[in-house]
Amino acid sequence: MTLGEHVFLYCERGTSEALLAEPVNAASNAAFLLAALASLGLLLFRPREERSADHYLLIGLVVLIGLGSLAFHLFATAATELADVLPIGIFMLVYLGFALNRFLGVPPGWTVLLVVGFIALMVANMQVKCWDGGIGVPGPEVQGAKPCLNGSLFYLPALGVLIVVGLLLEEKRHRAAPYLLWAAAILAVSVALRTLDMALCDRILFHGRAVGTHFAWHVLNGLALFLLLRASLEGRPDALRAAAAVPERAEEADVEASQTVAEMVPAVAEEPVVSESKTAPPAPLTLAERMALAAAVEDTAPAAVEGSEEKDPDKTLLPA
Repeated sequence: MTLGEHVFLYCERGTSEALLAEPVNAASNAAFLLAALASLGLLLFRPREERSADHYLLIGLVVLIGLGSLAFHLFATAATELADVLPIGIFMLVYLGFALNRFLGVPPGWTVLLVVGFIALMVANMQVKCWDGGIGVPGPEVQGAKPCLNGSLFYLPALGVLIVVGLLLEEKRHRAAPYLLWAAAILAVSVALRTLDMALCDRILFHGRAVGTHFAWHVLNGLALFLLLRASLEGRPDALRAAAAVPERAEEADVEASQTVAEMVPAVAEEPVVSESKTAPPAPLTLAERMALAAAVEDTAPAAVEGSEEKDPDKTLLPA
């Protein structure tokens, strides 16, 4: 097959080579561009230190996905088919590496090895074909072998990895987990609709024209990609993540200290309180009490003097 040869894969085009043979499929690629534009707006609202080149790379790849798909549904050649497929494959690899390193904290070396393993899985997956009465890697004797599930088998490994990573993040209570799991659910529906495009070709009509379900694959994928880009905003750069770990550890230490104090309070409350009333100093006299005490002293002073004179045995009376 030459790069200029026309490719007929979807219901809406049929066998037409016209530029506008797929108007609905072509227009639905706007979902990818809207997803990239909305994600860029969210990124620019974040502080500068929370942005990284990875975020802009992922957004740029989504733009390329939309433009490549648009080119394919306009020209439908082998060259534009590569322009459609390559950005999708690159996005899957870049996002897998991003998720492993930023979300799960996998070291860079292991991240590269896992991404290489995923590439090997994708290459092996692309060799699997389906034909009448069989599925597998066809030999030279097999005639009429075609991509399984109308070509949707290519996306199943990415769907499986997305589910696994989402569940791991959910277990860690990571803030990106809901976005990844919702994206996986939407991608599962969109893969099913992509697979049924030719089977439902005559049942999905637009102004009397058969359009199939491929346009829904574009719209749902645009939504799924937006959720993935939104999740990427929860993956902090390494330097910022290390700086944020210090106050988080301090907060955990404060919580542990407060729990320790709370456990000690009941024990302290149960200890008997020793009364100190015996050693407490007397309360000072008020002004009225001091005046009454002074008056009482004046009244009793002469009587006390007279009584002391009568009882003094050493004193005698001399005659005049």
